[in-house]
Amino acid sequence: MAYIGNSPANVGNYQIVDTIASSFNGSLTSFALASGGITITPAKSGQVLVAINGVMQQPDDTGTNGFKVSGSNIVFSSAPASGDAFWAVYQGQNVDIGTPSDDVVDTAHIKDNAITAAKIAAGAVVADVANDSITNAMMADDAIDSAQIAAGAVATSELADDAVTADKLANSINTEITANTAKTTNATHTGDVTGATALTIAAGAVDLAMLSATGTAGSGNFLRGDNSWQTAGVSTLAALTDSTVSSSDPVITTNPSAVGHLWLNSTSGEAYVCTTATSNNNVWTNIGDGSDMISPTFNVDYLVIAGGGGGGGGSTRYGSGGGAGGMRSTVTNTGGGASNETALALSDGPSYTVTVGAGGAASAKGSNSVFSTITSIGGGRGPTTSNGNTNYSTDIDGGSGGGDGTYGQEGQGSGTAGQGYDGGAGASGAGAGGGGGAGAVGVTPPVDGTGGVGGAGASNSITGSAVTRAGGGGGGGWDGSGAGDALGGAGGGGKGNGNGVVGGAATVNTGSGGGGGGYGNAGGAGGSGIVILKYPDTKTVANSGGGLTFTTSTSVSNFKITTFTAGTGSISWS
Repeated sequence: MAYIGNSPANVGNYQIVDTIASSFNGSLTSFALASGGITITPAKSGQVLVAINGVMQQPDDTGTNGFKVSGSNIVFSSAPASGDAFWAVYQGQNVDIGTPSDDVVDTAHIKDNAITAAKIAAGAVVADVANDSITNAMMADDAIDSAQIAAGAVATSELADDAVTADKLANSINTEITANTAKTTNATHTGDVTGATALTIAAGAVDLAMLSATGTAGSGNFLRGDNSWQTAGVSTLAALTDSTVSSSDPVITTNPSAVGHLWLNSTSGEAYVCTTATSNNNVWTNIGDGSDMISPTFNVDYLVIAGGGGGGGGSTRYGSGGGAGGMRSTVTNTGGGASNETALALSDGPSYTVTVGAGGAASAKGSNSVFSTITSIGGGRGPTTSNGNTNYSTDIDGGSGGGDGTYGQEGQGSGTAGQGYDGGAGASGAGAGGGGGAGAVGVTPPVDGTGGVGGAGASNSITGSAVTRAGGGGGGGWDGSGAGDALGGAGGGGKGNGNGVVGGAATVNTGSGGGGGGYGNAGGAGGSGIVILKYPDTKTVANSGGGLTFTTSTSVSNFKITTFTAGTGSISWS
């Protein structure tokens, strides 16, 4: 192959490219580049000098004219023909940077950790040390002594807690501390702490938490507000004006000089103050824990009658009479023939529950009435027979029992002892039995077609006048002429009616039972109950929770009468 000038030598970083002429065939345009069999990858086309048949070829990275380099391949714009000569030189990239000029090498050109201690001259590093750059790890053990610590440099904040011990203090300081400690210790100091150098207690420094919570009940002790016993305090409290120290609690008949009188029980430690001062009728309130009072009680008489049961009816037979609501009282003729009950001893302040029981609707049991611990049971309902079906016996028991159904198939309800009587039995061929009353059992039907009369109620004179309440409802019959009607029991019981007539309703606020319905007709509703209270006229009752309907009479013979006719709630006295 002919050349212009001398043949290029493989000098320095220039490399002769291996010939690729043997692969020329007039079709291929791309060939691999190598030098000495090692693949070369020029960065750009201009790094390769190429001659075809002795003619230099133009480098063109676009590949439009001459050739271009793509990775490790040379790509000709037109395919070399078979037999064409190829010669090429790859120009290297080594650059001789020579010796750097002064101030040319800066921080950015020095590799991290490239400068070692061996490259630093002795004494070369002086004051140019960055702030906070010297850490504990860089300090040799015992390297800093007193000569390196500036006067006043160690303050309180630099000392660890409990770091300064007694052996590090001068003997004179230890002696002074010991002397002052003795002044604060009860075991080593007696009498008053006085003198110009005496220890003092700051105003307000001693609170309840700093006082001893130990001790037991006993002479000379009193109960603190936190329920602990404080010793040696009674004598101080007893020195107050208008106070009493005693080995027992005060009694309500003790007459203090005025409200605010202090009473101390030296045995138990309890302290009381008089909050109501009335001769023989005082109230003492515990000021130790405030949990109790010593106050007078007063007797409350009561009449509590539950709601009456509704009369039966509405089937193909006749309904029996409803039973009267249970009747309980402390005054003449309590229900069920029992002896009179004992009055309740109550006191001012506490709340007491009152509930007036509602009368039962037709064929429904009445509701209970309540006063404090006294509960009267609602009257049993009047059942209804249906062709011998006996599945109607629920809720027929009560304060007084409901009457039996037609033909005696259901069984009469039972009354509650001390509150009411049983219902009357039904009779084959006749009507249904009457409901029980507070004073007597219900009556069995006497003749064919009629119902049984309701049991009589009971008389009570809590208001000062005798009033009969809580009668049983009459039983229903089948005779529609009027002959089948059965009267309700005395005291408000509803009438039982004959064929085609609804049972009569009981009188409200009597607790009486409703009358049974005539053949195929509904029974009458039971009467609502009532609660009546009698108490000293010095007391005033209040409805603390609302929900109650009541009236209070003026004083009658030194007593007041409060009558509750509806609702439920709480009351209290003052």
